[in-house]
Amino acid sequence: MTRVTSKPDKDNDPQQLPLALEMRPALGRDDFMVADCNSEAVAWIDQWPKWPAPALCLYGPKGCGKSHLAEVWRARSGALQVAASDLNGINPDELLGDATGLVIEDADLVAGAGLDETVCFHIYNMLKERGGHLLLTASQPPSRWQIDLPDLKSRLGAALVCEISPPDDDLIVGLLIKLFADRQIPASPQIISYVLPRIERSFAALSQLVAAIDRRALAEKRAVTLPLVRSVMDDMAAKS
Repeated sequence: MTRVTSKPDKDNDPQQLPLALEMRPALGRDDFMVADCNSEAVAWIDQWPKWPAPALCLYGPKGCGKSHLAEVWRARSGALQVAASDLNGINPDELLGDATGLVIEDADLVAGAGLDETVCFHIYNMLKERGGHLLLTASQPPSRWQIDLPDLKSRLGAALVCEISPPDDDLIVGLLIKLFADRQIPASPQIISYVLPRIERSFAALSQLVAAIDRRALAEKRAVTLPLVRSVMDDMAAKS
């Protein structure tokens, strides 16, 4: 389907918006943007494999980018990946094989609610013995997890812990520009400025909004203008 666009002038070019964000290749995913809210976590990823502990936990609210950054590390390190909910009853030897790295996603969502803590403990020890590393993602730091096994609690207590905060304004702007550009949508600074104070601070919310704007513009064969964006956001707010 042909996209309807209005010819942007230089003053309305979204690339003219001032940004001071560093772009990091995500090795198989979209580029990862570095900002104050995630710079410490990125620094730990950059230091691998020279971590001072066998495990690193990245924690933060849903949509803050911890899974994206974990994927950056997984792709770089060749680590395996598993959801914490899939660890119950699994054989650690069969899971790891000869791997020296593992990502466990959403570790705290099942902690205290059926997580096989013995399996996690053996995985930690196996990776440590191999000189490997474990990366966990969670919404809370390990100190707040409901862990009953003392040995596992002790191991997690010694892990590196890093919080990823929700995206700040600079990162939101950069992500919006990129998401629009990926869909070949010439979003003006006026559109970005309108969206910025009205959007949930999460990667998921930004992606959903831009996709909805794209669908509306294509369906109605309209250019992406501020009135169209306002209408899409009003409709999404009414349905939430």
